[in-house]
Amino acid sequence: MVFPERFSNLPVATWPRLRALLDVPTQADEVINMTIGEPRHAFPAFVGDILAANLQGFAKYPDNNGLPDLLAAIGGFLHRRYDLKIAPDQILALNGTREGLYNAAMALSAETKHGKPPVILTPNPFYQVYAVAALSVGADPVYVPATQATGHLPDFHAVPDDILDRTTIAYVCSPANPQGAVADAAYWRALITLAEKHDFIIFADECYSEIYRDTPPPGALQIATEMGAHPERVVIFHSLSKRSNLPGLRSGFCAGGPQSIARIRALRAYAGAPLPEPLQAVAAAVWNDEAHVVENRALYHRKYGMADDILGHVPGYQSPQAGFFLWLPVADGEPAAVKLWQETGVRVLPGAYLSRDVAGENPGKGFIRVAMVAPTQEMQRGLTLIRDCLYG
Repeated sequence: MVFPERFSNLPVATWPRLRALLDVPTQADEVINMTIGEPRHAFPAFVGDILAANLQGFAKYPDNNGLPDLLAAIGGFLHRRYDLKIAPDQILALNGTREGLYNAAMALSAETKHGKPPVILTPNPFYQVYAVAALSVGADPVYVPATQATGHLPDFHAVPDDILDRTTIAYVCSPANPQGAVADAAYWRALITLAEKHDFIIFADECYSEIYRDTPPPGALQIATEMGAHPERVVIFHSLSKRSNLPGLRSGFCAGGPQSIARIRALRAYAGAPLPEPLQAVAAAVWNDEAHVVENRALYHRKYGMADDILGHVPGYQSPQAGFFLWLPVADGEPAAVKLWQETGVRVLPGAYLSRDVAGENPGKGFIRVAMVAPTQEMQRGLTLIRDCLYG
C-alpha cells in the first residue's frame, strides 16, 4: 500500500498532543479548562425559536452557496461594519471558517509561479489549518515569525524577494490568535502594497474582529477597497463562533473578488459541505443582530480588566488588544502546562503547539495560551491559580 508523503511530517494535532501531555493525575478537586477558544457566553435568545420554525429545512439538501437571506444578512454586516458594498456573488457561506480557509487555498493557489513551486506564507504561531492547506496544494509553507519584536504580527517585508515572487497566498489573522494583536490600517496598506508588487492573494482571517477593547479593528478588504487595490487581492473570512458564541452552529463566510469567490464556489460544488438550511436561517438572523454582540463585547471588556488586575505585574505580560486569548510568557510552555495541571487543575495550551520550529527556534515555546471564555467567576479562579502557581 502506497500512501502520500505530503502529510507524513505533520506533528501530532494540537488537541491529541495536549491530551497526551496532560495525561497525568492532578491533585486539584476542580478542573478549569482554559485551552480551547470555545466561548461559554450565552448566544442570542432567539436562536431556538428560529431553528424550530425552520425544522422542515432539514428535509432538503441545502443551498451550497448560501440562501439569499443569509447572503443579504452577511452583506448587511459588511456594510455596517466596514462600509463595504458587496454583491451576493462575492460572498460564500461556509460550514465553519476552517473549511473555507482550507478550500480557498485549494481553489486559488496556482500549481506553479514563475515556473517554480508555489509558496504559502503563514504567521508563526498560527491557526494550524493554514499549514495543512499549503501542503495540500503542493506549496512550500514558509513560517514568518510573529513575535514581540514584530508586534506579534508577521513581518512579510522581511521575507526575501525570491520567496515573495513565488508566493501565491499569505495568511494573516487579525485580531491575532493567539497574541491578540491587531493589524492597523497602516499594516494592511503596507501588506496590500507588497502583495500588489509580488502578485499574491491575502487571506485575512478576521474571526475575532468583533471582540476588541475600544476601536474596531480595520478589515483587510475595507482597506484594499479604499486603496483601489486589485479586486481579487484580498479574501476575508468571518465566523459566528466568536462574535455570537455559536461555535457549534458552524457558520462562517468568505468574501472577496468575484473571480476568487466563483472559483471557490466551483470547487465547493464538488467537495463542499453546505450548512443545513435551518442553520442558515439562524445564521441570517444572528448576522442581522448587533445588540447581542455589544453585550458580548462588554463582558470581554470586564474580562480584560480582570486579567490586567490579576496578571498585570507579571514580567512580560501584554494585555491583548482584541480577541479572547492571553499569551503569557513562561520559561517553557510544556512543563509550565504540566505543572499548572498537576498542582491546580487548570488546563492551558503550550504555545509551541501553535508554532513551528524555524532555524532551530520555536516562537511559541516560551508561552502558554489561555482562553478567557469561561464564566467570569471561573475565569477569575483560573487566572488567580495561574498567577500563584507560575508567577508567585
